[in-house]
Amino acid sequence: MAYNKAKEEKKWQLWKAAEEKQLRSLGVSEDTIEKLRVHDWAIFNSDRRYYQRVQESGTYLDEVAEDTTPPEVKTVEDFLDSIENQQLYQILIKVDRLTLRIALMKVQGYSVHEVALRLGITEKAVYRRMDRLREKIKKFSK
Repeated sequence: MAYNKAKEEKKWQLWKAAEEKQLRSLGVSEDTIEKLRVHDWAIFNSDRRYYQRVQESGTYLDEVAEDTTPPEVKTVEDFLDSIENQQLYQILIKVDRLTLRIALMKVQGYSVHEVALRLGITEKAVYRRMDRLREKIKKFSK
């Protein structure tokens, strides 16, 4: 939510008027009340600058976060580089290139039929390689 200076200043003035009324009823001198007002106004302005900067930097950071989408994984090397789990990475670097290409294409959303057509293998071979990879991952995770 944006910082609304006018709204916050109005709240501050209402609070300050109530405080000054109470101070006067307690017999505090006008000179002391004025010093308090100047001091409180300086604090209000400091807070205002802080909240405005926080809002500006928050908006900037939100925009930067939206702009930094992860790069698209296009090659097997990119696929391996994107793996953050060390155990999974260790399994995948030991797997043959064809199985890695199949896994990459599946991650990219290709169907088994499309993978088989593009790689020039049968659908059964795609299923078999994926099953073997799944077994290796299961065995390692136990």
